[in-house]
Amino acid sequence: MNRAAPTLVPAPPDLAQHGSSRQPTERRTRLVVLCLATLGIVYGDIGTSPLYALRECFYGKHGIPPTHANVLGVLSLILWSLLLIISVKYLILILRADNRGEGGILALATLVSDVVDRGKIFFLLGLFGAALLYADGMITPAISVISAVEGLHVATPMFDASVVPIAIVILVALFLFQSRGTTGVGAVFGPVTLIWFVTIAALGIHQIARAPEVLGAINPLHAVHFFVENGLPGFVVLGAVFLAVTGGEALYADIGHFGTAPIRLTWFAVVLPALTLNYFGQGALVLVDPAAAVNPFFRMTPTWALYPMVILATAAAVIASQAIISGAFSLTMQAIQLGYMPRLKVNYTSERVIGQIYVPAVNWALMICCIGLVLGFRSSSNLAAAYGVAITTTMLITTILFYVVARRRWHWPTVAALPVAAFFVAIDLAFFSANMLKITHGGWFPLLISAAILFLMLTWRKGRRVLRSCLGDMCLPMDAFLTDLGNQNIRRVPGTAVFMSGNRDGTPLALLHNLKHNKVLHEQVVLLTVRTEEVPYLTNIKDRVALERLGHGFWRAQVHFGFMQRPDVPAALQHVKEPALRFDPMRTTFFIGRETILATRKLGLSAWRGSLFAWMTRNAGDVTSYFCLPPNGVVELGARVEV
Repeated sequence: MNRAAPTLVPAPPDLAQHGSSRQPTERRTRLVVLCLATLGIVYGDIGTSPLYALRECFYGKHGIPPTHANVLGVLSLILWSLLLIISVKYLILILRADNRGEGGILALATLVSDVVDRGKIFFLLGLFGAALLYADGMITPAISVISAVEGLHVATPMFDASVVPIAIVILVALFLFQSRGTTGVGAVFGPVTLIWFVTIAALGIHQIARAPEVLGAINPLHAVHFFVENGLPGFVVLGAVFLAVTGGEALYADIGHFGTAPIRLTWFAVVLPALTLNYFGQGALVLVDPAAAVNPFFRMTPTWALYPMVILATAAAVIASQAIISGAFSLTMQAIQLGYMPRLKVNYTSERVIGQIYVPAVNWALMICCIGLVLGFRSSSNLAAAYGVAITTTMLITTILFYVVARRRWHWPTVAALPVAAFFVAIDLAFFSANMLKITHGGWFPLLISAAILFLMLTWRKGRRVLRSCLGDMCLPMDAFLTDLGNQNIRRVPGTAVFMSGNRDGTPLALLHNLKHNKVLHEQVVLLTVRTEEVPYLTNIKDRVALERLGHGFWRAQVHFGFMQRPDVPAALQHVKEPALRFDPMRTTFFIGRETILATRKLGLSAWRGSLFAWMTRNAGDVTSYFCLPPNGVVELGARVEV
């Protein structure tokens, strides 16, 4: 570690004291700001679960009678689910499994694929989990917003016909707001969410004072008695209990935005106490008035505060959608860089935090699907039947991948890793089985959507592999090209030509086309390959670019990026320190090959799947923008390729 040189003249005492306290003060201030933003971005989803979770246990499609024993049993299940799944599993264990600061199931899957022999199987499992999160991202905004707007029914049934239109307007406004970025959204949402958690905690305390016996639900024996007394109907209620912990996977995906410290601190200091008090307050209300189980959250609100509470709940529901939306953006960026999605336009919304991004195509797709769900299901109870199926499956996959990381990467002994994993797998399987009973009531939707997304991912991956093989057959080996070049008198023009190619050993087709039609070569020719590493960020600039001199003015370059880094090729080339090779922006031209895909039956890719891949290729994002190339310094040369 480098140390600063000693100061010859001591600083004045007041300045020295100010300097010693300033840095810790700044750190504390920044931590508070991050915690506030975390509250708005990460915990919005789980923070609005009280709107519908307890209600679905007693009033949903598989609800049970709100007896004294059942109320205490359900509350005990909710409390210990929050403690075990969120506090222990995610915040203490899973958040440790970050891939150099980046989280999410794909980041976890890349960690696993690095340390096991058959890593592709586990990565495919993680890829399916990522597809499930996209499906969950469509349901979360819809159910959160519509359940909040349904609070108007408690005030007066007059608004019943307006619930769906109001929910759609709110959803459109939410997705229009996304282009401001996570920082802008968090600055607005954080204070509102803090007010939300303080309010629901106060409402809970007021109701608990009316029936303090509800605090007995802290004892987990009430959960055990609940299953003993209710049997199969009690097990089915687990599907509704699980609604209280949705959002756990989203907070893991968002650690790249804020880091683990603010996420953990905010949960234990604010979110967990507020949720516990509110759930227990709802339970106390149902003990006093069992009829309130139809909508215990809004029934616990005083009449004079009902309309303000609906407004606050709607604002909190909008915020609830943010965690899963920003998580979908992060997952998309990872999938693109790892080669499982076509290039999409990615906007980097923060100059200070590189993990904060906005993906317009994903944003608008989620908005359309959310509106379709609201129009199709029309109520939060109907949506609750579809909610949870995807996320329980993802949580189960996360536990399996975590066990592999603990054993192979952290070198935990089997006697430590296996019991921990088995314990959480048992919990995940219980919730998974209960949610599978929702399949016929709407649970088929997230499974269908996730299967379609996974199929598109695998089609793109295989199509790119087939395309590389076809281009490799068409390419001339570089050694043969250079040998032939030495025997010809080709005119060389001033400047540097950079030919981008995914085939490191062959001659780029764009180079052959340029030589064939223009009959010239630049003085310096660079064959550039971009490689994405299975780590989120590469911080060492020296390791970013690898150069190899080929002779005749030719160079081979390989530029490396992490899967969460912006692939800025010109910026990376500016760090090349080779005296014989200069990348002057005014004298450098980038050549790109653009392939037109003709779908045939080649190399195991069926004709219809080849047509799908061709369609995805045509609609892929612009290479120039994706690699941050100067628009006035790019030449594109096309080729027709059969796959």
